[in-house]
Amino acid sequence: MTSLAKLSITFCRNVAFGTISRRSGTLLNNIRLSSAGPNLQYITVEKKGEQQNIGLITLNRPKALNALCNALMKEVSETMDDLEADDSIGAIILTGSGKAFAAGADIKEMKDQNFAHVFRSNFLAHWDRIAYACKPVIAAVNGYALGGGCELAMMCDIIYASETAKFGQPEIILGTIPGAGGTQRLTRIVGKSKAMEMVLTGMQITAEEAEKWGLVSKVIPPDQLLPEAIKLGEKIASLSKLSVAMAKEAVGHAYETTLQEGLKIEKRMFHSTFATDDRREGMTAFVDKRAPKFTDS
Repeated sequence: MTSLAKLSITFCRNVAFGTISRRSGTLLNNIRLSSAGPNLQYITVEKKGEQQNIGLITLNRPKALNALCNALMKEVSETMDDLEADDSIGAIILTGSGKAFAAGADIKEMKDQNFAHVFRSNFLAHWDRIAYACKPVIAAVNGYALGGGCELAMMCDIIYASETAKFGQPEIILGTIPGAGGTQRLTRIVGKSKAMEMVLTGMQITAEEAEKWGLVSKVIPPDQLLPEAIKLGEKIASLSKLSVAMAKEAVGHAYETTLQEGLKIEKRMFHSTFATDDRREGMTAFVDKRAPKFTDS
């Protein structure tokens, strides 16, 4: 692989294929999903799909409508590190147990906090781990996705929603504002006017409205939500993990840079694929009229 390709993809490849972890910065050569399992209190983690190549994280505080307490988000962050280090995993699904995806941040945990504490501790700083994942993350929103729950869904790459899902940023009703990306990601997705309406009134929108506004990719009957999300994950996982990570990074830049800068980054990423075995295999297989056998290299 050329120096240009290494410069373009080394970081994501390292995270995605198990050489480094943001949590510790040390080698994680053989960390696997089961390592965190016994110690998890607020989430569950499973492998799904025919090839067991889909990581499923389920927020598991059903009595609290999966309210996002700090300990839960720490478990999500650490589990994401493990899933990204597990090179058998090609995609990750995030969902909630019971009748909610996540009905918001844990208000009981926040109500007695003061400015000095949340400022000094940089409260919510580690909540965006999913937004920086190199592997694709699919949100399967099965009910309420409000406040921090809506923000968490927007950190994912693709959102599938059940017909009963509800989205909203109701923080204004509590005398505060979104603090984990609600004012920023929502505006970029649905536009200024609709984002203002949701943020300034705390209104909730249906899954159908969310799809119409571009917040959701697909609305699905509740009993088919997880199977459809797994099917999508399997389709992505069947492709080159290296190319998928690069494509995801290129799309991400569309929200963070100017068009000209984004086009430049895309072109360089495209050029970099010509230093990979998977690009050669994919094109050769196409010409030979056979299925490609990617090696993620």
